[in-house]
Amino acid sequence: MPSRNNGPQRSDAQRNRERILEVALAELSRDVDAPLSLIAKKAGVGQGTFYRNFPNREALVLEVYRHEVQLLTDAATELLKTREPDAALREWLNQLARFASAKTGLSDVMRQIVGTTDASAQPGYALVAEAVGNLLAANHEAGTIRPGVTVDDFILAIAGIWQLDFRGDWQAQGARLLDLVMDGLRAGAPTRG
Repeated sequence: MPSRNNGPQRSDAQRNRERILEVALAELSRDVDAPLSLIAKKAGVGQGTFYRNFPNREALVLEVYRHEVQLLTDAATELLKTREPDAALREWLNQLARFASAKTGLSDVMRQIVGTTDASAQPGYALVAEAVGNLLAANHEAGTIRPGVTVDDFILAIAGIWQLDFRGDWQAQGARLLDLVMDGLRAGAPTRG
């Protein structure tokens, strides 16, 4: 968030904002009605600092969601720089699962704010679809996934991730599900033949 003079935000102000977002994600994931004063207190900031950054609950929830989507989409770019395309895709799926587990607690309040259950109308959907497109394009070019897989195909294939029970030990089941998705994507890949 830029400062009032449109210059860069002071580093301590930026740290405060990031700390608020981190605490808000944890607290709102546990209880969507968590008091904003509790979030401010746990973040170690005063009420004035909190409300300067987030004037109301809706602004906070939307920014937490936007921040998490940005981290997820940035991860796709970074992974493609440091890993082979199929390894980047598989690691990104792990990050997507962590995102899904964090977002679960925010789902109800996001539906109230956005007013739809249509995933493609959710804030950030276009960014995630673009990240998926980049990951798939790199894998198609490398021949590591079957030809013709589209973003829509991929999103439908991973839809099961949203059905996991994130209140329990979801990691093992999630890993098996994502391994099945990757096995399906790799079946018929040019480099496997």
